[in-house]
This record gives sequence, structure tokens and C-alpha cells, in this order.
Amino acid sequence: MKQPRGTQDFLPPASERFWALEKLGADIFGRAGYGRAITPMFEDTDLFERSVGEATDIVNKEMYTFMDRSDHSLTLRPEGTASVMRAIVTHHLGDKGLPIKLYYDAAMFRYERPQKGRFRQHHQLGIEAVGSEDPALDAEVVEIGHNLLREAYVGPVTLLLNSMGHRGPNCRDRYLPALRAFLEQHREELDADCKRRMVVNPLRVFDCKVPADQALLATAPMLSDFICDDCRAHLAAVQGFLDDAGIKYEMAPRLVRGFDYYTRTTFEYQSGALEAAQNAVGGGGRYDGLVEEIGGPALPGIGFGLGIERILLAQEAAEVGLAADMAYVERGLKTQLKHADRTGARFAALIGEKELSSGAVTMRDMTSGEQSEVAFDAATSWLGERAR
Repeated sequence: MKQPRGTQDFLPPASERFWALEKLGADIFGRAGYGRAITPMFEDTDLFERSVGEATDIVNKEMYTFMDRSDHSLTLRPEGTASVMRAIVTHHLGDKGLPIKLYYDAAMFRYERPQKGRFRQHHQLGIEAVGSEDPALDAEVVEIGHNLLREAYVGPVTLLLNSMGHRGPNCRDRYLPALRAFLEQHREELDADCKRRMVVNPLRVFDCKVPADQALLATAPMLSDFICDDCRAHLAAVQGFLDDAGIKYEMAPRLVRGFDYYTRTTFEYQSGALEAAQNAVGGGGRYDGLVEEIGGPALPGIGFGLGIERILLAQEAAEVGLAADMAYVERGLKTQLKHADRTGARFAALIGEKELSSGAVTMRDMTSGEQSEVAFDAATSWLGERAR
């Protein structure tokens, strides 16, 4: 019997790497003053429809929604922010001082096409900082995610940065007519899904994955040309704080995060160890109207979500770190090499009387069978060079 499609079992050593990443996240978040929030695995469906947005692919196509025995519509959590905001409202956390700093480490559920690094049950590490519009808080959140990815050794990290402005007649709302006019002009060049998006919510066309659509959208008007002076100044301040912290970033004027609740600062982390088409390992942004949208006070906020499976995949691609095991039962060399091969070891270190007397270990490549003599004190660097 197999696990359900789009899910996976984590067994040693992958489960140990999973746990190590969770622990790393908890340590980094805790040092920055974020406490853990554990929310239900399912919520009222209305929460995600109101927060994520009815025009998004998540709500339209990907949610696991069911009716309970009391005829209530419930949905398995497809993302973490909405649930944390609901908990803030439920427990009146805003009355206890601002900003509210929380993190989560949880499974998410989306009915999407399984592919490498993307699963119908996946796991995220995320933080939420609620109650301040200060651009310094934006920079703090961005830096925390960047630091985690650096310490997780996912290869070179590229940070993309943009502003989606705010909802208002002098800002983002000025952009939408220009985008709609562009899309109408090129309607016949778009696929059916993009045509649907342009009617319901034109910003969502930027989520289209069809290469021809992407090429066309690269010529669309840029949101950054329409945002108001206040949002432009906010973005400049975020850039200044990131510059002061030594965090490198690339401006991405067409970066539009996939949820309706995003405002102003948006960002995405990409790993250079992964293929360009699937190199995102996480991202986030501001959601200044979200708490109010779900019935709470007008509290601004910002956060991010990092995909644990995506990070693990990037770690494997970067091939950073070494792990070793040993056969503790006395067996012949041939038997021990067979055991090493069954465990998936890339190299076997052979240490006998000859090696002990010479001060060099015999390294056997388990793929080619080639053997090399390597000094004991150079063994780690020798393996590290060949693991890349």
C-alpha cells in the first residue's frame, strides 16, 4: 500500500534533516523574539475565502474543503498567515502590546499537481509580525528569513523585492485600469485561464505559468510606476535598512505574490542550487488590511512562509554537509561494502592496520569503485570537494 498521491513519508536520514531544519527555525525565530503559534489544521472555509481571495487559484482549485456533521464548511489550512491572524483576533492579542510576533511550523494542504519539491501536503516555517507599519520591521522580517536560509545551506540565495502599493485611488487602484487595458489589447494571445483571471482579478494573471503568457506579461505595465509617494517612500526606507544590514536584493517590479491580502512590501527568496523554473524556497510580504478583513482591529502586519520540502531539496542540490555511519558488527570487507552500498553511501572510508600505520584512509567511490589514499586530516575537505 502506498501513501496518498502528493504526500511523502519522512524516514531516516531525511526525517533527521527535517527535524534539524525545524529546530534551526525555532532557534532563529526565538532569538528574534517570536513565539510559536499552534493553530488548528482546519478552519471555517470563509476565513480563507475572505483572506486569501476568492479569485486565487488556492481558493478556486486547490483547497481541501468538506462539510462536517453539523453542515459547516471546513477547509484544511492551505497557508499559515490567515490562521495566525484569526488566532490573534480570537484571543485579542492586540490588547497585550504591539507588535505581536509569532511563528509557526505546520503542515499545509493544497490539491495541486504533485511535482518535484511540491506536494499536496507540504510543510512551512513562517513568522508574522503584527501591529506596526515601520519599514524597519519589514527589513527585520526579510533579514530573518534570509539568515535562516543562509544557515540552512541552500546554496546562493537571491532576494527579490517589490512593492504592491496599497489599495486606494491614488495607488494600486490606478494601476488596475492600465493593466486591464493591456490585457484586453492582448486577449486573444492569452490562454483560457489567464482570460478568466483578467476578469476576476487582473493581478492574478502574473501567476500564469504558460511560457507564452509569461513572455507577453513581461511587456505589461509595471505596478511600480503607479504606486503612490507614501508607498514609494516606504519601499525606499526598507531598501535603506536592508542596505545597512548588508542584505543584497534585486528589485523585481513584476513580483506579485499570489494572495489578495498583500500590500506594499513583497519579497521572494530563490535558491541558486535549484533549477530556475522551480527555484523559489519561500516569500512573503505586508498584509496591512488582513486582520480588519477577518473581523479584527485595523492592525498592519508582515510575514513570510518558507517551504520545508523546498529547502530540503535545495540542500540536496547544494550537497552541503557530510554524514557518516559505521558497521558495528565484525564482518568481512565485501559484506561491509555491500552494506554501505545498500545504505546509499557515496563513499566508503576503509581503515585497517595499513591505514593506521600510514596515517591515510582509503576512500572508495561506491559508484565507480575507484580508491584513493587520503591523509586523515584532509579526509573531510576531500569529501566536501567531491560532494559538490
